[in-house]
Amino acid sequence: MVVDAPRSQTADNLFHALSDATRRDILRRCLGEQPSVSRLADGYPMSFAAVQKHVAVLERAGLVTKERRGREQLVRTELEAIGKARQALDHLEMEWRARVDRMTALLSEPEDGQANESTKGTPR
Repeated sequence: MVVDAPRSQTADNLFHALSDATRRDILRRCLGEQPSVSRLADGYPMSFAAVQKHVAVLERAGLVTKERRGREQLVRTELEAIGKARQALDHLEMEWRARVDRMTALLSEPEDGQANESTKGTPR
């Protein structure tokens, strides 16, 4: 199986970013508004630097963008990137459903050995 490296890396970045509950919460908090990184940091029991790192992971994955306004950095969710994650999951689901269907079809076919066993002893 050949893996499309750039597309695979993008998916890896997306799912790595989404694998953390804090980062998913940051995405939710940014929907419909553009909070500053410092305002986001106020809502978590961690340092400002730790929240900055979470935002950086989201930004590398393309899930958020930052915009500087004066001394503040505002964070905005990129809904298109979330759609790409959904498309990747839909693609995986289709692949696995096709595999399960093929396995089901193979398991429902009689084995050659069984067909031969049932015909043994019958006169021709």
